[in-house]
Amino acid sequence: MRTVSVADLEVRREVYLAAALDTFSIARLAALPHLTGTRCLDLGPGGSAVPVWLRDRVGAAGEVVTAVGDPLPPAVLAPGRYGLIRARLLLMRVPHPEGLLRRLAAALGPGGTLVVEDWHLWPDNAVLAAPSPRDAGLVERCQRLLSEEILPGLGVDPTWAIRAHSAARAAGLTTVDTQIHVPVWSAGDPGALLMAVDLVRHQRRLLTAGLTPAELDRVRQLVTDPGSGLVLRGHPLYSTSGPAPPW
Repeated sequence: MRTVSVADLEVRREVYLAAALDTFSIARLAALPHLTGTRCLDLGPGGSAVPVWLRDRVGAAGEVVTAVGDPLPPAVLAPGRYGLIRARLLLMRVPHPEGLLRRLAAALGPGGTLVVEDWHLWPDNAVLAAPSPRDAGLVERCQRLLSEEILPGLGVDPTWAIRAHSAARAAGLTTVDTQIHVPVWSAGDPGALLMAVDLVRHQRRLLTAGLTPAELDRVRQLVTDPGSGLVLRGHPLYSTSGPAPPW
């Protein structure tokens, strides 16, 4: 597996995330009323087209503030500051997601809406088709190591998304709604290519966990080659939203 710079990996990851998730995220936001003139806060990985889409929707009277991670400067989360806050793939990566969600809810003005989107890292039965049972088992092994050992060891909470709905209600949001987007990715699709990026980003940890260089190269070929025949069920993306009280 050839050496790729960290910066290049992050750019690729941002591109693939945007391609895999933006359509669903924009559809969720498009269902919200009265975005014109709204002050918005957009949080999460860079590279997404969502902030540009939001700027078009809020118009010259509105504002879109972007940030890529936590901790956030106190001024960014000033109480009652925003009419819309969107956070994608952020809360699952912080030590206390319920606490951050409460801070985000408190930064909404009356009737403002919070939308949080995070993956439930669910590796079970993720391979829908593969060239052989051996290949299927190898991909599943990599998925399980990433989802259950490596990413949690780096501070990612694989099950936070399934707690987001109750956490949003506990934070005082009303009429909380959760939709779950479960994509299917063929080899070479942006979602499958995200796994190829993770194979490089976490190569040392995967090798330490017992995979061989040849096995990693095989998985990389399976997820990147459109002709490999691999088909994956992507991680469910939980999109939880709700408005603050109107007073």
